[in-house]
Amino acid sequence: MQTTTWNKLISKKRFESTDAKYTSDESVRGEFQRDYDRIVFSSAFRRLQNKTQVMPMPESDFVHTRLTHSLEASVVGRSLGRIVGKSILERHPQLAQEKNIQEADFGDIVAAACLAHDIGNPPFGHSGEDAISSYFQSDEAQPYLATLSEAEKADLHRYEGNAAGFRVLTYTYPTHCNLPGGLSLTYTTLATFTKYPKESLPIILNTKSTSEKKYGFFQTEKAWFQNIAQELGLLKKGQAGEVFYHRHPLAFLVEAADDICYRIIDFEDGLKLGLVPQEEGLNLLRQILNDDPERKSSLTFYDWREEIGYLRARIIGKLIDETTSVFLQHEQEILAGTYDKPLINELDCKPVLDKIRDLSVRLIYQNRPVLEIEAAGFEVLGGLLDAGIKAVFKPDSKHHRKLAALIPPQYLELPDTATDYDRIIHITDFVTSLTDQAALGLYRKIKGIELPKMY
Repeated sequence: MQTTTWNKLISKKRFESTDAKYTSDESVRGEFQRDYDRIVFSSAFRRLQNKTQVMPMPESDFVHTRLTHSLEASVVGRSLGRIVGKSILERHPQLAQEKNIQEADFGDIVAAACLAHDIGNPPFGHSGEDAISSYFQSDEAQPYLATLSEAEKADLHRYEGNAAGFRVLTYTYPTHCNLPGGLSLTYTTLATFTKYPKESLPIILNTKSTSEKKYGFFQTEKAWFQNIAQELGLLKKGQAGEVFYHRHPLAFLVEAADDICYRIIDFEDGLKLGLVPQEEGLNLLRQILNDDPERKSSLTFYDWREEIGYLRARIIGKLIDETTSVFLQHEQEILAGTYDKPLINELDCKPVLDKIRDLSVRLIYQNRPVLEIEAAGFEVLGGLLDAGIKAVFKPDSKHHRKLAALIPPQYLELPDTATDYDRIIHITDFVTSLTDQAALGLYRKIKGIELPKMY
């Protein structure tokens, strides 16, 4: 049976790095911690503070944004990584002896990948992805897609924030710098980030393998991911010629950290916003802990909101312990590529987690104000994409030249060898990079709904 090894999977090699100063003293700051720090200081990460997590453009300062969600997921991911890393090093001591890998390295890898897991998400949450896909499937967009390959069209017809995130981390705009490689992260962090290690084609309908449900990179980054996969010894899937691999094992921990945070913390937001009935929500959270009814506690809460925080902390600790146990139990299957499902699906409390998910969908994610703003997001993102693409493909129009002047130059100034697909991806990069408020504000201005303030 084909299998991969931790010795290849954990690599400190940096993507597209040629600078010798990156091989510095790791006693102060390890290579994977450097990955984490680079993501924190990136402008793409900073923009997550104004991108939707649960409530689009929330008025309450309590509600989570993509930024706070990503930070919390990275904290959970660090714990998952360190606990798993401790056991992996006990099972495979050569990692420490030959490669100087420590348990903290596992934590830093997973934490960095968790920190970046939403970095490519467009405005208005997952509905933003749907809005971009919808535009490229529309009759209006078809003339601009005529020269594209089927794989390039699939990238746009099924637009994916995960692929946009991989591009953010690995792509350098020609107008910015002559050194390619984006943030120049380690190969291992980039592979751990990639939960869906395949290109957009083939589309695999009704698959039971969680890593096949979406795709993880655009055609522009396909060769780069293939280099990463080969360097780390990821197991090949699919037909000859397809860039299609089994996940890096630590990607399962990234998925678990995200699952734990959005199931529990989004639900907490819903409770505190009054969208979820107080007692029903509290009872579900208590069920996860499954405390002994005879157990007496000296702790008394006078505010139910404080009890939610207490329950959330205990629940996350419990889910971390149980999730790491599942991972370690299935380590050999994961290394062999025969395990491909979310780790939390094997937890004893899965039925309760499913009830929380279903209640969240019904009362939070399908709450009327959320749906109204998401519906508006379709108009906003479709309108911005249409304006940007016409500015590129119809530059002779005065109107379109004025639109082009509103787009930062890195998205427009491409080499003469650039294809139509390259030009479209760059405009999509621009729209995806916008925060919710910036997208709405720009749309209002180009449509004449709101004029800019004159100083």
